[in-house]
Amino acid sequence: MNDYLKLKSFFVFTILLSINIIYSQSNNKFKPIDIFSLEYVSNPKISPDGKKVLYVRNFKDIMTDKNHSNIWIIDFDGKNNTPLTTGNKNDFDPTWSNSGDKFTYKSNSDDTVQLYLYALGQKSNQKLTNLQNSVSSVDWSEDDKYLVFTSFVEKPSVSLIKMPEKPKGAKWNDPASEIDGIKYRSDGRGYLNQGFSQVFILPTEGGTPRQITFLNNNASSPKWLAKNKIIFSANLHEDSDLEPRNSEIYSIDIISEKITPLTSRLGPDYSPVVSPDKKEIAYLGFDEKYLGYQQNNIYIMSNNGKEIKNISENFNRNITNINWSADGKGLYFQYDDKGMTKLAYMSISGKLKNIVDQLGGMTLGRPYSGGTYSISKNNRYAYTLGNVYSPSDLAVGYNTSFKRLTALNKDLFDHKELGNVEEVWFKSSFDERQIQGWLVKPPNFDSSKKYPLILEIHGGPFSNYGFRFSAEIQLFASKGYMVFYTNPRGSTSYGKEFANLIHHNYPNQDYDDLMSGVDHILKRSYVDKENLFVTGGSGGGVLTAWIIGKTTRFKAAVVAKPVINWYSFVLYADNINIYYKYWFPGAPWDNLKHYMKRSPISYVANVKTPTMLLTGEQDFRTPIAESEQFYAGLKLNKVESMLVRIPGASHGIAARPSNLITKVNAITAWFEKYRVE
Repeated sequence: MNDYLKLKSFFVFTILLSINIIYSQSNNKFKPIDIFSLEYVSNPKISPDGKKVLYVRNFKDIMTDKNHSNIWIIDFDGKNNTPLTTGNKNDFDPTWSNSGDKFTYKSNSDDTVQLYLYALGQKSNQKLTNLQNSVSSVDWSEDDKYLVFTSFVEKPSVSLIKMPEKPKGAKWNDPASEIDGIKYRSDGRGYLNQGFSQVFILPTEGGTPRQITFLNNNASSPKWLAKNKIIFSANLHEDSDLEPRNSEIYSIDIISEKITPLTSRLGPDYSPVVSPDKKEIAYLGFDEKYLGYQQNNIYIMSNNGKEIKNISENFNRNITNINWSADGKGLYFQYDDKGMTKLAYMSISGKLKNIVDQLGGMTLGRPYSGGTYSISKNNRYAYTLGNVYSPSDLAVGYNTSFKRLTALNKDLFDHKELGNVEEVWFKSSFDERQIQGWLVKPPNFDSSKKYPLILEIHGGPFSNYGFRFSAEIQLFASKGYMVFYTNPRGSTSYGKEFANLIHHNYPNQDYDDLMSGVDHILKRSYVDKENLFVTGGSGGGVLTAWIIGKTTRFKAAVVAKPVINWYSFVLYADNINIYYKYWFPGAPWDNLKHYMKRSPISYVANVKTPTMLLTGEQDFRTPIAESEQFYAGLKLNKVESMLVRIPGASHGIAARPSNLITKVNAITAWFEKYRVE
C-alpha cells in the first residue's frame, strides 16, 4: 500500500510538474499585449562638456492607445538618472545651449508642438513660443542669446470659386477645397494647408519670434554661421515642383534679410553644419542622376560657398547625421553597413574610422535601421544602442570604448523568452550573388520538431532590415513560427551598385533572391516545407503580391499596404513629382507596357494562394485603392481572400500600439487558418 501511494504521489507530482512547465513556457512568451509595455530611448543629447546626457524616454498608455515621451537626464558615468518632465504627453528633441546650463525642447502639451526652455540650475521651465503651427530644427546662437528654428506659415488663399450669399440661418456644406499645387497631401498628415516652413529667430529671454524668410518653398536645417548670419537648406528654383530634390545651401543676413546661394549644382545639398572656427560648412548631397537609389557624400566648403571638396567620394555607403569634431579636423556620422548601423569618423582627408555599431532599436514594429547619436566638444558621444533582443537604450562612449547606461525593458524581458536570431548568408539562384538574411527561431526551440516558416519582406524598397529588435517578428516566433527576413538586391547598406540592381527593374530578380533564401532555409530538417507563409509591408507588400503571382509554394499570404498597379500609384501616391521619374523611365502613358510588366495586378490571374490584403484607411503613400484593386481581382478569380482596413491608420500602421497588435494578430490568424497540421 505504501508503494502504491508512493507511486501515485510520483505520478501526481510528475503531472503537476509537466503542467507547471507547460504553463511556465506559455506564460514566458512575448505576447501582443506586451506591446504596451515596451519602452525605448530616442534623442540622446550629450552636454557640450560631455558630463551629462539628456535623452527621451518613450512609453505607451494602454488606456488611451497613445505613445508618449518625457525627457530624462543622466551623468556620463550612469549616475543620477532623473526625469525632468513627466506626464502623458510628448516632450522630445532636447537641444543643449552652448554653455550647457540650459536646453530647449519641444512639447505637445498644447494643441501644437511648441518650444520650451529648461534652466537646470533653477529647475525652471518656460514656454517660449505660442505659434499657430509646430516648431522644428532648433539651433542656439554662439552667445546663447538667440534661437533659430523653422515653423510652418500658411499662405493666404484666394478662392476662385465664388458662392452666392446664403440666406440667414441656412446650413450649407463646407466650402470646397481648391488645390493647385503638385504636392497637396502627405502620408501621416493628410491634405495639406497651403504654405511653407519659414525661418524664425527668437531671443532666449523671451519675446515674439521674428520671421526672417518669406520663401516659396520649405526651409530646413537652419544654423548660426555668425552673429548676424544664418545658413539653411531649401529648393528655391523656379521648377522646384518638378525637381523636388534640387535643394541648395543658402545664407541669410538677419539684418537685411538678403539671401545668398552657396551651392548651385543640380542635385540635393542639405543638412549643413558649421565648423568650430566658423570658417567652413560641411553638408550632404549628390549630383542628380535620376536613379532610384542615389548615394550621398560629405562636402566641405568655405563659409562663402567657395572651395568645395568631396571628402567621402571613396566611401560606398549612404551617410546621415554629420557633426564636426571639436578640433575641426573631421566629421562624425552614421551609416548602415550589412544590416548594421554604425557610428564613424572621417578626417578631412577622407580617412575612415569606425567607432561603434548597433545604433538602432527605435522602430519597434519591424527591424529597420533608425538610430541616432550626439557628440560633445571633447568628443564623447551618446547614442541609441539596440539589437535583436532589445529596443534602443542609452549608451555613451569615448573613442571605441562604450558603456550601456539604461535597460528600460529589463522588467519585461527578465521573464519573457525571445526567439533566437541567427545571421545567414546564401547565394542567389539568379547570379550567385551573396545575400544576407536572419532566421528567428521560436522560444523553447526544439530541433527534433518541425516548424512552419514565415518569409517576412521589408519595404522601401531602398531600405534594409538588420540586427535590430522587431516586435512583429518576435510575436510571429512566439506563435511557433520560424521567421526568415532578408535583404534582397535593392536593399541599402551594401553599396550603390547592389541597391541599383533594381533601378527601373523592381520587382524582378529580387524575387529570385527571396526564393533562394527560402530554399536555403528549407535545407534544415526542422523547417516544415508543407507550411510556408509569406508577408511584407509596403515594398514588401509589392513583393508578396508579386511572389504569389509567380508561385503557389506558400500556403497563405498577407499583402500589407502594397502597390499593385504602378500606373495608378504614381498618379495617386503622395509624392507624384518623384516616383515616375526616379523609379520608371518616364510617365505611365508613355511607358504603359513597362509599368504593367512590373505591376502585380498583371499576374493576378495566376494567384491561387489564399490572400489577405491589409492597409490603413488613411494611407496616402500606398493608398488603400491599391489593395482594393488586388482584392477585386482575387475575388473575380475566386481566390480565397480578405480585405482588412485599419481605421485612421496611415502608412505607418503601427503609429498606435493597438494597430500594431491588430496587424500581427490579423497575419497570424490568417496563417493559422491555412496551416496544415
